[in-house]
Amino acid sequence: MGSFEDRKATGTVFNIQKYSVHDGPGIRTIVFLKGCPLRCMWCHNPEGLSYQPQLMVSSNNCLHCGACVEACPNGGKSCTACGRCIRACPQGLRKLCGKRYTAQELAQKLLRDKDYLAAMSGGVTFSGGEPTGQPEFLLETLDRVAGMHRAIETSGYCSGSVFEAVLARVEYVMMDLKLMDPEQHRHYTGVSNEPILENLERLKKSGRPFRIRIPVIPGVNDSEENFGAAARRLLDADDLEQVELLPYHVTAGAKYEMVGLSYQPEFDTAAAPNLNTELFRRFGLKCTHL
Repeated sequence: MGSFEDRKATGTVFNIQKYSVHDGPGIRTIVFLKGCPLRCMWCHNPEGLSYQPQLMVSSNNCLHCGACVEACPNGGKSCTACGRCIRACPQGLRKLCGKRYTAQELAQKLLRDKDYLAAMSGGVTFSGGEPTGQPEFLLETLDRVAGMHRAIETSGYCSGSVFEAVLARVEYVMMDLKLMDPEQHRHYTGVSNEPILENLERLKKSGRPFRIRIPVIPGVNDSEENFGAAARRLLDADDLEQVELLPYHVTAGAKYEMVGLSYQPEFDTAAAPNLNTELFRRFGLKCTHL
């Protein structure tokens, strides 16, 4: 990969969350990398879909004063995320989502908490979006924070070479398994699950401790058939710590309007998801739900 002097990757981060206790061992800092190749109908973080910084606007309490349009160099007709309207809004209803970093800048920021996080048996977790969608930036940052406990939270949707490079640099993995049926997976996420399942096999052989996370969507993937197919795929996973069922929350759609997207899921958002952990336990797998 060359020396650090030869590596100057840059990337976009849309949030850095400290003191997390749900995304890996101990107390952790979570870095949310912007951009995702999936389009899951239930996505909770639509601001993480685009790879570019973007404007988020809350229309609540808007005075319709026109200050934003007046400040915009394009007259409000198109947005380049310049931020001028943010400063002009008297109600503070606008913010820029996404900040560019070099890998060196991000690593320096994370390393400030290295000793504290180590004392709390924690470290840093890279999430998204899909963190492997910015591979050079992710890999260089992982190298620069070597010595910290490093984890990744991923859909597994990336090339095998990128996935293996990540596995060589992290101490812990959290990976989603959304839908086992290939046609259903493509319908509800927009992509094939073939590379995901291939990378699951790589993960199972890597020797890295990991947990599987299933976002449980009512009427979509909470059937015994889907749970059973996932469980059978994990029977030979010696380093699997547990399966986590993550229930869908009706608040998922609240942020779509803020980034100029519409939220139109093809499932009953008011229905209660099936969080029955017993099926996984019958296969001898530890399973919990949050």
